[in-house]
Amino acid sequence: MIRLDIFIDPVCPWCHVGKANLDRALADHPGHPFTILWHPFQLNPDMPEGGVDKRAYLEDKFGGKGRVDAVHEKLRETARKAGVEMDPDRPKRIPNTLDAHRLIHWAGVEGRQTEVVNALFHAYWDEGRDIGDPQVLADIGAAEGMDRDALLRLLASDADADDLRARDEDARRKGVTAVPTFVIAQKYVVSGAQPPELWGDVIKELSGQS
Repeated sequence: MIRLDIFIDPVCPWCHVGKANLDRALADHPGHPFTILWHPFQLNPDMPEGGVDKRAYLEDKFGGKGRVDAVHEKLRETARKAGVEMDPDRPKRIPNTLDAHRLIHWAGVEGRQTEVVNALFHAYWDEGRDIGDPQVLADIGAAEGMDRDALLRLLASDADADDLRARDEDARRKGVTAVPTFVIAQKYVVSGAQPPELWGDVIKELSGQS
């Protein structure tokens, strides 16, 4: 098996699209060689603990309603091509995602990491849920077989928070500047929401297929 390290943030729309493209390629190549590991990267590491209003934040960042509408329309079109029906206006808040990354980390300990990543993307982008809320995160983990009460206790503490921040900072020092970023076999870096055809070619090359 070949290690595929993926750096994402659940509130990143391009991560959602990039994962959908990768998923399509993996489904088309069930004998793929990848073992997938998910890693933290906060798009907004200085986000307040309670998050902010998403629309107001983006309009301030991009310079007004019209520019945000244009970005969202491009995103809808790109997502649609990836087989994802995304409404960028469905989530009403941008949360601080440190706790979401802690949940992904704990899911990895239990061998449920990809399932929880899937559930976080679905909760935020499809259902508009606040994935900065500990109750929401505990519900997501419980739906994937994790202990809800244990998750609530962990989320109420600082467990692994410093470690996740350190891993995020280490990724930045090593050159990860945006997400999604994929590292193949700890050597080759692929950035952005690449199409499934590219992943299909990578899988064939790694598998020695023509």
